[in-house]
Amino acid sequence: MDPRHPQYVWRRSSRCGSGACVEVAEIDGSIVVRDSKNPSGSWLAFDRSEWHAFLAGVRTGEFDFD
Repeated sequence: MDPRHPQYVWRRSSRCGSGACVEVAEIDGSIVVRDSKNPSGSWLAFDRSEWHAFLAGVRTGEFDFD
């Protein structure tokens, strides 16, 4: 898996206004995350269950810094 390959479709949040955001793509069954400011840099890969657990945590406020 090489996320730098141009065949992959990267998406970023519609709430990303500054361009300094993370991007996600589905690659070979994994969800891959990278920094939009450095698309050829490092990346993180998650399997679907890990990704869904992360999204559930976001939705329930698990990562809120109050």
